[in-house]
Amino acid sequence: MLRSKSVHCAFIVLVLMSSGLRLCAANLEFAANGKDGSYTLGTVGLTVLRATAAVKVNGKWLRAADFPNHAVLQEHMGGATEWTVTYDGLAGAPTLLLQFRPSKDDAFGELQLIARNTTPKTIEIQALRLLEARGPIDLGGPETDERVLSDSFSEDRPGMEIHDIIDANKNMHRAVGSQLIFNRKSGKSLFIGALTSDRFLSVLRLCMKNDHSAVASYEVDSTGTTELLEENSLQDSPAQDRVELSLPVEPGATLASERMLIGISHDYHHQLETYGRMIRDLHHARVSAPTPLGWWSWTAYYFGLNEATALTNAEWLGEHLKPLGYRFFHIDEGYQFARGEYATPDATLFPHGMAALERGAIAQGLTPGIWTAPFEVSERSWVYAHHPDWLVHNAKGNPIHLGLVTDGVDHLYALDTTNPGAQEYLRNTYATLVNTWGVRYFKMDFMEDSAVEGYYYKPHTTALEAQRIGIQTIRNAVGDDVLLDKDGCELLNPVGLVDMGRISQDTGHTFSASKDAAPGIAARYYMNRNYFLADPDAFTVSTQTVDDQSWHGGTQPLTLDEAKVSIALAAVSGGLFEIGDDLPTLGESPERLALVENRDLIDMARLGRSSTPIDLMNYSSEDGQPSLFLLRESDRQTILTIFNWTEKDRSHQIALADLGLQTNHPYEMIDVLDRNRPAKTATDTISMTQPAHSVRMLKFIDPSIALRNPEATLQVPKTAVAGETVQFSAQPAGDTDAIVQYIWDLGDGVVLEGQSVKHAYTHAGTFAVKVTVVSVDRATGTAASPISITGAVSTKYHPEAKRRFE
Repeated sequence: MLRSKSVHCAFIVLVLMSSGLRLCAANLEFAANGKDGSYTLGTVGLTVLRATAAVKVNGKWLRAADFPNHAVLQEHMGGATEWTVTYDGLAGAPTLLLQFRPSKDDAFGELQLIARNTTPKTIEIQALRLLEARGPIDLGGPETDERVLSDSFSEDRPGMEIHDIIDANKNMHRAVGSQLIFNRKSGKSLFIGALTSDRFLSVLRLCMKNDHSAVASYEVDSTGTTELLEENSLQDSPAQDRVELSLPVEPGATLASERMLIGISHDYHHQLETYGRMIRDLHHARVSAPTPLGWWSWTAYYFGLNEATALTNAEWLGEHLKPLGYRFFHIDEGYQFARGEYATPDATLFPHGMAALERGAIAQGLTPGIWTAPFEVSERSWVYAHHPDWLVHNAKGNPIHLGLVTDGVDHLYALDTTNPGAQEYLRNTYATLVNTWGVRYFKMDFMEDSAVEGYYYKPHTTALEAQRIGIQTIRNAVGDDVLLDKDGCELLNPVGLVDMGRISQDTGHTFSASKDAAPGIAARYYMNRNYFLADPDAFTVSTQTVDDQSWHGGTQPLTLDEAKVSIALAAVSGGLFEIGDDLPTLGESPERLALVENRDLIDMARLGRSSTPIDLMNYSSEDGQPSLFLLRESDRQTILTIFNWTEKDRSHQIALADLGLQTNHPYEMIDVLDRNRPAKTATDTISMTQPAHSVRMLKFIDPSIALRNPEATLQVPKTAVAGETVQFSAQPAGDTDAIVQYIWDLGDGVVLEGQSVKHAYTHAGTFAVKVTVVSVDRATGTAASPISITGAVSTKYHPEAKRRFE
């Protein structure tokens, strides 16, 4: 079927073929074959892969060759062109519609597979396969020169690693959400990434031949979470708890896969960054919160934190580091009586309760934060004892078992977030933590473990749908001003509901912890301020050791070089900046405390931009993982971070031109982590040798560019009423205004700090609202706007206006 023979567009050219259609969208070429239902993706003159679609129906895979009829249809809709490959004519099977939509302004296209039940009976669908390819992936160079970046089920399930294509685990590179394949010889890359997470998990499987010599097949599925959980929380669960997702589709109804973005390019950084911006815009990501700086308890005390030591750290933080911006006071796991009972503290460790402790932190001028695992329920909890009906069940009606809290202790189950009773429990729990305890930041952990397929109160709910319902319930309970941090969770599903998200493995008091976390921070750099504000986990820089924690606890103190590696890794993420040390121990070492007080590192966090891993996919075999990170802070200032992950000295020669800097141009070069080193002048190439387990951070300043006062755009209401809360906010006026601090003079004697602040005026008048902004170059600028306040604060008694607080 062909409705139109041509389309006139700057980016699209159609070439008619006897077997179907060919489309060139920028550098991406899509061709569909009406004879066998196959399609190809590539660039002009190069076919990268040939694929078909498939579907798993009633427990059986149906592939293109099983369908007797195939057709190709081109349609124009609102200026866009869409191609549909149809598979039908198979008795008892749905009709499959594979849709391809090219991007108008980039080398991307969008794939989606729709199953339409054209049979007279209800069918059950377990998976929709948008792409099923056999044979090689041709990126213009030998396959043995390819590297694969496979994103994970969550930030650390499994831990992020970038592999040479021949280095496949059990002959397969499996990814969840997205996968990047890069050929080091040709410089071309194939990227596939999920745009949506409405119902299904997007699982990509790049399978190698048995001898690892070449690609055997490639699959992209929209399916359930069970395949991934069988290696995690369902690993030791009985067979009846490993429920395969199966969704009924009634006659005449349809079921759609997730939408997948696909592109081929010579610039993989551009692919990743464009994808990140698409996710931000499509899902209305919450990315405007200022970067939290503060302290957390986990790597300082693990399960051993108690009331007294927590208060000591709050007092130390408030006294020594709050003036530098470290204001968040984050209590991690261990305070609660049980998982699934977070409003009940452990009275052994916190005899006066958590509300009293948090009031103490607030009295220090700190912002309380706390850990929860919102959808996990342990057998010790009130929910399990009184409401097993609030849990996700298997086909026999029994709660699905999700493993243990730790060391064979305390069995775990998943909360059914579609159950009205469970939803009320979530609302009451989080409202208590906000309104009674004063918590303003939540870390939400182990959500991937509880994203289990099963039998929900709301029938035919998928694990990811249930997870999204649960997060939305929490967001509604805490309000818009409380920060939510996704931890232990599939990366795309919570976007738009959370403010922050973990992007790496757990850190700790060992160099190996930093090294293991680094690939995740590098590979997910594009997520920062696109999906959410990146959470790289806490950094540790003190001489503290933790002998009784095998998971990155550390029996030997970090060397000073290793401490620098830990804090530098957090800084290059551009995200959350939390200290993971016992603070009095930190204070005993002036040279390590100086790292935490380093203004350049603090400004990198406040600026909120991730450093680009310039060797993300073409790192040297000697390094074994990305080691070079570049941050363009302003027109005149750039920071290069160089890690040595190896066990020996590592030498580098780096041309300034490769950093986007001018050649034969004098730059002032400053060592960020060692101000005792004199500043040097760099003009062409820099050479250095670093010891093992170390990092160098070099700041390049172009003295030919004069300091420029930053400019801000204000959002100040023209009028307001006395006694009512007014919100003020400011934004950098342009991309070159790299602002790291906002100080508000509200005109009535009150001065507040923050990009967005709230204030109530007590009386009528016209007030001059002024904000002073500080740039990363330490230049300052001001902007002002008047506000007219009318009315007065009523002093009368109004019983009719009274209402109970809930």
